[in-house]
Amino acid sequence: MKDLTYSNNIYDLRKKNHISQNKMADDLGINRRTISLIENGEQNVSLDYAYRISAYFNLLVQEVFPETKEEAETTETE
Repeated sequence: MKDLTYSNNIYDLRKKNHISQNKMADDLGINRRTISLIENGEQNVSLDYAYRISAYFNLLVQEVFPETKEEAETTETE
């Protein structure tokens, strides 16, 4: 069975556009720490933040948060 997971391109987009986490956080009204946690994959992004971040870069959500597939390990108990 495969589980869907999502990565993000926030770091690359910020660097490409010369935007700091502080500026992005201020512009979006999101805490800078939250931006950092999402960017580093330490916090799941809410749908609201996914839309806001994507709109900030004028991209589709799927472009900022592309889907990746990981093989889920399943354990069976007998």
